[in-house]
Amino acid sequence: MRVLIMAKEGEQIEATTPPTPEAIAEYHKFNEELVKAGVVLGAGRLYPSSQSKRIRFDGKKRTVIDGPFAETKELVAGYWLWQVRSMDEALEWLKRAPYDGGIFEIRQILEYEGM
Repeated sequence: MRVLIMAKEGEQIEATTPPTPEAIAEYHKFNEELVKAGVVLGAGRLYPSSQSKRIRFDGKKRTVIDGPFAETKELVAGYWLWQVRSMDEALEWLKRAPYDGGIFEIRQILEYEGM
């Protein structure tokens, strides 16, 4: 099964403090473990919402909305795309992540035949 892990933006709207060299080393070590285990399919950090856009669909009408977006609890700051055997496996991997704070959401990707 494939799952998407989303790092929630929380209160870090624009100015984030860069991680320490030690923290970066821990992240790299954890990511290397994921890659060696064949779990990671993709990953990335996203630009702040001030540089993003949304499109609202209303029938045939399309409206473009410029960021930033106020509801930070709804924003995603980064992601992983993982291939795991179960949601429990995804949870066990994520529990090992070297984070001191934050909220992460795990969602199974709905897959249709032929997609």
